[in-house]
Amino acid sequence: MTTPDPDGLLAEQLLRLTRRVHRIQKRHLVRRELGITPAQSRLLRTLAHYASPPRMADLAERLEVVPRAVTTLVDGLETSGKVRRVPDPANRRVIRIELTDDGHAALRELHAARRAAAEEILAPLGDEQREVLGELLNTLVDGTAATPQHRDAPC
Repeated sequence: MTTPDPDGLLAEQLLRLTRRVHRIQKRHLVRRELGITPAQSRLLRTLAHYASPPRMADLAERLEVVPRAVTTLVDGLETSGKVRRVPDPANRRVIRIELTDDGHAALRELHAARRAAAEEILAPLGDEQREVLGELLNTLVDGTAATPQHRDAPC
């Protein structure tokens, strides 16, 4: 007789949810006809977090991919006018990547698509369930135990 594996079940549920999230986000991206792949979307979102245009090596490190993968993504985004390569003002041999106006517009569309996907995924949950889920997800993302938030407690 085998004993149940609750952690195995949770792991499977997390993997299934991850796949569902990716499918739904991809569908929302396709609907908006942006012509951007999920990987390109991730690069654009990452690029937007830099105060000044990063080097491709910086992007590769942040995305945790090999530099060649970033080159391929940048090539596609540059072809579609979403990013451009610019020389570093301090060292002309260094190339930096910056968002274009089209890239900023695409980011706004991507944000709307991600929000619509999240709304679809979270639709079955009530407000209280969403709050609990948010706390649990923060715990998993941070890797530390959550501090319970008591709504009745005085501030």
